[in-house]
Amino acid sequence: MKELQHLNKYFLKYKTHLILGVIITIIARIFLLFTPRYVKQIFVVIENYMDSEVTKTALKSELTEVILFIIGAAVVGALLTFFMRQTIINVSRYIEFDLKNEVYEQYQRLSLNFYKKNRTGDLMNRITEDVGRVRMYVGPALMYSINTITLFVIVIIYMVNASPKLTLYTIVPLPILSVIIYKLSKEIHKRSTIVQEYLSQLSTFTQESFSGIYVIKAYGIEPQTSANFRTLAKESKEKQISLANVQAWFFPMMILLIGTSNLMVVYIGGMQYINSEIESVGTIAEFIIYVNMLTWPVATVGWVTSIVQQAEASQKRINEFLKIEPEIKNTSTTEPHVDGNISFNNVYFTYDDTNIQALKCVSFNINEGETLAILGKTGSGKSTILDLIGRLYDIDQGSITIGGTHINNHHLTSLRESIGYVPQDAFLFSDSIKNNIKFGKQDATDEDVIEAAKNAQVHKNIIKFNKGYDTVLGERGITLSGGQKQRVSIARAIIKSPKILLFDDCLSAVDTETEEKILKTLNKISKGKTSIIVSHRVSSAKNADKIIVLDDGKVVQEGNHESLINVEGYYQNLYLKQLSETTEK
Repeated sequence: MKELQHLNKYFLKYKTHLILGVIITIIARIFLLFTPRYVKQIFVVIENYMDSEVTKTALKSELTEVILFIIGAAVVGALLTFFMRQTIINVSRYIEFDLKNEVYEQYQRLSLNFYKKNRTGDLMNRITEDVGRVRMYVGPALMYSINTITLFVIVIIYMVNASPKLTLYTIVPLPILSVIIYKLSKEIHKRSTIVQEYLSQLSTFTQESFSGIYVIKAYGIEPQTSANFRTLAKESKEKQISLANVQAWFFPMMILLIGTSNLMVVYIGGMQYINSEIESVGTIAEFIIYVNMLTWPVATVGWVTSIVQQAEASQKRINEFLKIEPEIKNTSTTEPHVDGNISFNNVYFTYDDTNIQALKCVSFNINEGETLAILGKTGSGKSTILDLIGRLYDIDQGSITIGGTHINNHHLTSLRESIGYVPQDAFLFSDSIKNNIKFGKQDATDEDVIEAAKNAQVHKNIIKFNKGYDTVLGERGITLSGGQKQRVSIARAIIKSPKILLFDDCLSAVDTETEEKILKTLNKISKGKTSIIVSHRVSSAKNADKIIVLDDGKVVQEGNHESLINVEGYYQNLYLKQLSETTEK
């Protein structure tokens, strides 16, 4: 139960609803317990009539009165049961809602390294399946526990008052039932945990397959992928069947022990009636109803225990994430001024997940309003510099300052709101093109969206779609071509008019003519803003105020276009190579 203590704050939050639900539950059980006593009264009335102690008219009158009491108690009990479920079960839904939000907010807080180490399918499973199991604990498990306790206390008192000896014989099978259900539930919990793990694997496999469907089709590996899925699905099916085999014993065992209890009531009660130890056959009927009323609550002891075990296992999985502290912490409570003066001073950085040292003693300065171009081979550390400016990672050594303030002293929200970032792999959401562009500025007008699209040279493409800017994109923007996705991503970055613009090789999928148009537009709209362009093309870098060339995480060349093309090295070689390619075309 230690892991489930995390939910105590939610129980306190909804204590009024829960207390009301408990009170309603107790009253509802009391009203439903009127039925056995009135059934006994019916037998008593009939026995009195058989003994000629009452007239036929009196019999009808008394029977009508008793039946009306039974109907009335049943109706009131049913209404109260309805309100009981409306309070306690609703609270479980409220807590499910709050817990999902808590988990999602934690996911948002966690750093990029976390997502490199965890698979999307597993994360999805924890916020859906695991939270769902916890909801069962705070809803049905709580409700049935209150039901069971209330029934036991009141019913046992009623039964002992009616016949202590018959009560003893009647309840003997019930603990046995509870123990058997507990054992079954324990095994069910064990096997359901395994089933849950396989569900996570299936979720992860299908999610990755759908996301990478282009690759699967391009390589023609559909048969292999299907075979892998069938293998995983078959293993999952076997685990599900194994679970079902154990669950199949649940109700037969319960019915067997219910029947045993009823037989004992009839036999022992009948013998007591014959021996005049009980005064009426109605007592036997009363006890049979009590037994049937107690059987399900007793069975739920094992079932509730299973729910609690499953909920604890799920909450433990959830707590593992909730207890993780983000690597990137917001250490500043103030919001220092963010401008475009950026300085790297002897920066070292190593990726934790791969242990690759991406940057080694990198130093450079860029003033507000200037443009810096970064070139280098694949894996030289270009994209890493952009990630560090947005403080997606913290450096190992050295310092990064923005506006003269150490980057760690900037408020994360203010820092990132001041940056317009266009990633190398343009990610678009399954939403309209307009909303994807407005993602950079939620209060943007339609005119702002169109202007941003024009500046990104994508407006003409968008208006050709049947629904124009209202065209809904497929997952990850699959509706658009690579170049169109990059340009929509550029529009999303520039619409917010940030102080710092970061372009991570975002023109690689467009032709040189479109690239030239975009760069000219960017030169206009980036006046007074700091821009950093990562590229493999000299054409993207030639107009930059400063250019640095990285190799194996180190700055090996620095200058501007005119100075670097006259110095033997990577930049000159790249320039001559791309110049010859352009001439050949």
